[in-house]
Amino acid sequence: MAFTLPELPYAFDALEPHIDARTMEIHHGKHHAAYVNNLNAAVQGTALESQSLEDLIAHVSQHTPAIRNNGGGHWNHSFFWELLAPNAGAEPEGALADAINQAFGSFSDFKTQFGQAATTRFGSGWAWLNVGADGKLFISSTPNQDNPLMDLAEHKGRPILGLDVWEHAYYLHYQNRRPDYITAFWNVVNWNKVAEHFAGK
Repeated sequence: MAFTLPELPYAFDALEPHIDARTMEIHHGKHHAAYVNNLNAAVQGTALESQSLEDLIAHVSQHTPAIRNNGGGHWNHSFFWELLAPNAGAEPEGALADAINQAFGSFSDFKTQFGQAATTRFGSGWAWLNVGADGKLFISSTPNQDNPLMDLAEHKGRPILGLDVWEHAYYLHYQNRRPDYITAFWNVVNWNKVAEHFAGK
C-alpha cells in the first residue's frame, strides 16, 4: 500500500460541541479512508506507486481523474485534521497575526472574507488561506477535492489553513446550515499549527 490513513491527533469527540463525534468518525473512518483506498487502487502497478503524495498533487494535470480526486481528498483531509484542536479558537499571534492584519485589515475582516469564500463555494469544495509566491496571504476556494498546490489550480499558493465545506463534513449536525458550521470552525482552529505552516515548517 503506497498510501495510508493517518490517525487523528485527538479523540472523535474532542471537538464537540462544535464538530460532533459521529461526524468525525464517519468523516475520517469512511470518507478519508475511501480516498486512501481509491488512490492506492489508482496507482497500483504503476510508476506512481513510488511517488510522494505531494509530487502527485503538484503534477496532477498529468494524471487520471481518480488520482486528482482521491489524491486531493487524501492530502486535503490529512492537512485538515492537523488544523483542528480541542480547546482552541484563540486568535493567531506574532508574525501570522501581523500578516493577516496586513493582508485583510484585521482578524475580524479576515474571518468575514474567509467565511464568504467558504459559504459561496457552490456545491462541494474547500476554502483556503494561502501564502502566495510574493509571500503575501490570500484567500481562495477550490471545487471538489482540488487544492492550491495543484498545477491546475486557478489560484496557486501554499495553503496554511483550510476548511472542508463538503456536506459530509457538517450535515449530520448542521444540516443545510453551512454558515453555522463555518462559525463553529473558528472555535477549533489550531492556530499554532497554522503558524507553523506560515513559517514554512
